[in-house]
Amino acid sequence: MRAWSSSIRLHGAAHPHAGAPRRVIRPDLWIALLRVVVGAWFVKAVWTKLTLAYLWDVIPYPTVSPRFVAFHPKRVAEFAAGNPVEWYKEFLERTVLPHSGVFATLQTFGEVAVGIGLILGFATGLTALVGLVLSLNYGLASQWMSFGQQGFHVMLVTSMIVFLLARAGRTWGLDGLILSRSGRRWLRLLM
Repeated sequence: MRAWSSSIRLHGAAHPHAGAPRRVIRPDLWIALLRVVVGAWFVKAVWTKLTLAYLWDVIPYPTVSPRFVAFHPKRVAEFAAGNPVEWYKEFLERTVLPHSGVFATLQTFGEVAVGIGLILGFATGLTALVGLVLSLNYGLASQWMSFGQQGFHVMLVTSMIVFLLARAGRTWGLDGLILSRSGRRWLRLLM
């Protein structure tokens, strides 16, 4: 029989490991793994929003899919229709909807930057901050639609806060490599 806490006694005696601190083995590695998985989710989420355009019919560059630009105002209107957060509903209706092409572009390239930045562990402080803004907006837009939406976005916001405060790119990321080779203190703000 195992004791579940140090306050449980077996046959009148204290558990043999009572009082011994339990430590997570290398929490920085687990946070880095979470960072990569969340980054992969962002890349997956943006996959259908991007397409290639060609400069002079030769040089490819990524651009926002016309299909997503056309779909965006419909989705924003759906988010606004029953949203109980009045100030956010007004923001969606008065600011986002009239400029939905701009917001579709910002959302798409924001998701690209967050996904790639988290996967590579590059500029993780800045990347997590952008991801936090995106996640808060997703949560405010859709939290009233289902309990699943609420839970998912709470987890996403929490993850971004952890990445930001833990500077998660310093383990298994380019941030750690760059900081180990650079003496510039201002880089620590971004990484």
